[in-house]
Amino acid sequence: CETCSKEEAKYRCPRCMKYSCSLLCVKKHKLALSCSGVRDKTAFVSVNEFTDLHLLSDYRFLEDVGRTADAAARHSIVHSPATKRLLYCLRNKARGCNIELKTLPVGFTKRRENSTTFNSMENKFYWHLKLVFPHCHAEYTLKGVPDDKTLADILKPYIDPVESDPVVCQRLKIYTASPKSDVQILMKIENRNRNSVRYNELDASRSLLDNLKGKVIIEYPTLFVVLKTLKNDMVVLGQ
Repeated sequence: CETCSKEEAKYRCPRCMKYSCSLLCVKKHKLALSCSGVRDKTAFVSVNEFTDLHLLSDYRFLEDVGRTADAAARHSIVHSPATKRLLYCLRNKARGCNIELKTLPVGFTKRRENSTTFNSMENKFYWHLKLVFPHCHAEYTLKGVPDDKTLADILKPYIDPVESDPVVCQRLKIYTASPKSDVQILMKIENRNRNSVRYNELDASRSLLDNLKGKVIIEYPTLFVVLKTLKNDMVVLGQ
């Protein structure tokens, strides 16, 4: 067992191929590695290892995609005038804040999970936000983040040595142990060629709304939190 290293392994995770001896160890490994336990049907397989089983798996995957797309196209919500008005209003409010918000068709994962709303009474966005910590291979999803909240306050529960959650702090200890001046917040620039990916550097002391102004967002913002001292392949615009 790769979790407890005591008992003989009985199970193998379809997702990460880790061996486990019991249900308890299976749950522990899922929690520690943020593993879903579901086999990755789109994982890369070299030509030398490709078999008839892989071909059959790909064929069934394409059938599932076809059924899902067909079901999404038939769904009544897709053709609902209320849904279209809501998305139009959301994009229009974002445009008024100098933000180009783009929405995906129904059926896409980002469209389905996006929970961004606009409160007309407060004249404020409440964003669906994803935080990615690439040095620790960790991702966190936040819902209902007010647009006047600073990025520093948003990150406090994750990388602040005092205010962060102990479990999260342990997982992101490489960030909590680093000085604040070393933390860099990046956001991918959309509508660029795949061979020229660039990132905008955001200001942690400014609000989320100020940082999003003048930028293109597809569904919701995804922020990458990196450390300047560690090498990474994210090129900031202008470098």
